[in-house]
Amino acid sequence: MHTRARGNIAEERACEYLRNNGMRIIDRNVYNRFGEIDIIALKEDVLHFVEVKSAASYEQAVNNITPSKLQKLNRTIQTYLQKKRLECDYCIDALIVWDGGMEWIENITLA
Repeated sequence: MHTRARGNIAEERACEYLRNNGMRIIDRNVYNRFGEIDIIALKEDVLHFVEVKSAASYEQAVNNITPSKLQKLNRTIQTYLQKKRLECDYCIDALIVWDGGMEWIENITLA
């Protein structure tokens, strides 16, 4: 399966998973000059910026979350918050989607 097609399917599965876990999807595929935010969701007054990674195996998908990717994502989020003039609690999550399942990793950090 092509990478973009796999990514689209993974994002659809991720949105369904997040909704089933009490999240409200605010936006998807938000772009600015620094990069893309896959999914923005809200739960209990906290914005969740969700990075969706998919591959044939868990290891392949999770290894695509690199320190440089997280730094780029953080700059993208800061620009989004400034543009929307939002001052709120937020966290960065990852949703790992692979052929055998899915794992939600909350509050990933730059460390």
